[in-house]
Amino acid sequence: MRHEPALDAPFEALFAPLEEVRVTMPDRPLHQCFGCGPHHDIGLRVRTFRSGDEVLSPIVIPRRFEGPPQGAHGGIVAAYLDEVLVSLIDRITRRLRAARRVARTIILRLRFDDFTRATRSLTLPRLTDQSQAILAAARTLLTSARPLIERRGITLVGLSLTNLESADRVQLCLMDDWRPEALDAALDEVRDRYGSKSITRGVLVGRDPGIAMPLLPD
Repeated sequence: MRHEPALDAPFEALFAPLEEVRVTMPDRPLHQCFGCGPHHDIGLRVRTFRSGDEVLSPIVIPRRFEGPPQGAHGGIVAAYLDEVLVSLIDRITRRLRAARRVARTIILRLRFDDFTRATRSLTLPRLTDQSQAILAAARTLLTSARPLIERRGITLVGLSLTNLESADRVQLCLMDDWRPEALDAALDEVRDRYGSKSITRGVLVGRDPGIAMPLLPD
């Protein structure tokens, strides 16, 4: 299989049998993404490929992203790793939801230039199959490992989920998928319609709200 556009010479033969993971299409905004967008003028143009249970990414860092002499800028390395992490999360959470499972613990596995390994894990407050929640946890783990990566280099990033449960057996959270700004807007609407005392925070129940200050006109 020949990929379009063609890969750099060191990778074309190695990646020929692998299927490319297309994370964006020409009509999508992400086509201009600095990390994975093929139409970004100076972007990284990260590409990922499926290989069994792994995601592989051929990376050649252009000289324009050089930091110290003969070395890549640390921020660019972090950006590459984040793009690979996003691809991993997208794949693993899709499989999680297809299997009707939810997870609570995220484990990040790293392999360094000297072939030593390290793991980092984070347990979430509740079970989830949401890509954004798992990605946020994985990014936290990757950030905590950056000092090690900067000292020892990195050759592999792996991710696994544990503490799995059936999605059908999980009790729904009352505030699932809530957004703070949406909650504030809903509270304001209730108070505007039914009065300032119609709804309040639990810690303020039974307390004197004090003098209500009038709102000034715009």
